[in-house]
Amino acid sequence: MKAIAQNRKAFHDYNVEETLEAGISLKGTEVKSAREGRVNLKDSYVIIKQEEAFLLNCHISPYSHGNIMNHDPLRTRKLLIHAKEIRKLQGKAVQKGYSLIPLKMYFRGPYIKLEIALARGKKFFEKRESIKAREAKREIERAMKG
Repeated sequence: MKAIAQNRKAFHDYNVEETLEAGISLKGTEVKSAREGRVNLKDSYVIIKQEEAFLLNCHISPYSHGNIMNHDPLRTRKLLIHAKEIRKLQGKAVQKGYSLIPLKMYFRGPYIKLEIALARGKKFFEKRESIKAREAKREIERAMKG
């Protein structure tokens, strides 16, 4: 698995509860641009409309050697997930405070996959607590080493 892009901010802003691997429908120039690693998942999210999942605000830069027929960088992209899994996700995502967010995009063989997560947004004080816990863990590891 070769990672193309990761959403590092997701673990800071959300508590990830469940993850799912999904395929993604891309155009040819988008795949070539993804192979160059020109993908940004920072502000992207997943919505479910009429039992289909879509990825919004994912920025895939235009292909460097493309022509005038290049793709739109912020276009809505369809996710390839089984209908049963979509219904399950939709049932959980409608609860208050839950979101569907992409965590990372990667190659699995010749295919591009997207790892999406059902996550609950963190409050400001929860973010501070997680930073304190991470710092305490680092201090313990340093003490164990020395």
